[in-house]
Amino acid sequence: MGRVEALRLILLYVHLIGFALLLGGAIAQHLSGKIRINAAMLWGSVVQLLTGIGLSAPLRDGDEPAPAKLVTKLVLALLIFVMVFFSRKRAEVNRGHFLAIVGLTLVTAAVAVFWR
Repeated sequence: MGRVEALRLILLYVHLIGFALLLGGAIAQHLSGKIRINAAMLWGSVVQLLTGIGLSAPLRDGDEPAPAKLVTKLVLALLIFVMVFFSRKRAEVNRGHFLAIVGLTLVTAAVAVFWR
């Protein structure tokens, strides 16, 4: 395994940790009964955005994802980050807003898995 492939795998691993933080933080917050943005959600959105940008670099020797897929994932990641970042200090977040964050997170994962 080359250094570039090792870097890609590390980025992918951290990207998955960001997903776990974002979705896990949202589930934990929802189960607590008070719908707000917690630190796990904020850090998960940041990690997802930054590692996603890193993963979009042409590191695969011609086996890169389609540009449309990359743009779609970038737009979704930016939407999630903005929705989380600007709501993070509110004592309580609108239920629809919160569910939209969760929904967009799941859609982003679906795009990653099913768009080939």
